[in-house]
Amino acid sequence: MSHAFPHRHLLGIEGLSSHDIRFLLDEAEQWIAFNRGVRKQDHRLDGLTQINAFFENSTRTLFSFEIAGKRLGAQVANFHAATSSVKKGESLIDTALTLNAMRPDVLVIRHEANGAAADVATVMECPVINAGDGRGEHPTQALLDALTIRRRKGRVEGLKVAICGDIRHSRVAGSNMRSLPALGAEVRVVGPEALLPASLPEHIRAFTDLDEGIAGVDVVMMLRIQRERMDAALSEGLGDYHGRYGLTRARLALAAPDAIVMHPGPMNRGVEIDSNVADDPERSTIREQVELGVAVRMACLDVLTRNRRGG
Repeated sequence: MSHAFPHRHLLGIEGLSSHDIRFLLDEAEQWIAFNRGVRKQDHRLDGLTQINAFFENSTRTLFSFEIAGKRLGAQVANFHAATSSVKKGESLIDTALTLNAMRPDVLVIRHEANGAAADVATVMECPVINAGDGRGEHPTQALLDALTIRRRKGRVEGLKVAICGDIRHSRVAGSNMRSLPALGAEVRVVGPEALLPASLPEHIRAFTDLDEGIAGVDVVMMLRIQRERMDAALSEGLGDYHGRYGLTRARLALAAPDAIVMHPGPMNRGVEIDSNVADDPERSTIREQVELGVAVRMACLDVLTRNRRGG
């Protein structure tokens, strides 16, 4: 791998240095203007095969990886578990070995099990990108979030960021709690006690009161409640979640006057965020996050396949 990014795979933010993170953000910058042009075709991945293996449903991540690969010239194949031999009982590793035998040049995987991407990487002969593993990590989401903050605020270092909602079950939170402090941000998490992790790094503060947690922050990052990852008793016991933890325009006024609002999607409007906040072009970056996600994923595909391309 290029000395500028010394990793064969992108399995998580954990293990990346601040230099690694900044390098990927800088690489993504070149693709933003490119993607806003009329003709969006680069040829650096011509002849390479990209497999997107998604064992969970996805809109933003799957399609942005597909678009990213195609804009770089790759042959892109999407694997959908619902129509595969997984439904016949085939194991994840056997599926990975089957895909590996087809000689892909990069594999993008999303799976409901923690550590699935790392397990698959042990048997793949090509680079593996983690597109989300259970409650573990979602590294490209953290990268696009950091890029969005950097472009909107001019920096990440020194900013106060509140990640709010279902922290315990969120791989987005897991990756952002690693990437943003590495870039110099002060990170706090906010949510009901039942939705906060059992333990947090020493430098991250936890709040159970949303008003207190977002007071004076520069970035408010909202997360949806991941009911599919929690037991029924917890899901049913959240009560009036919007009343306690929903981001309204009145609550946003407690943050810094120029604070931005983020959300990785999909949104539950009227639950964790009001529409008049989510759709505010001055404060909300939600659509921009989607746009920059394509640029970040183009950068990751480019960087991780350079050795295979001899450059």
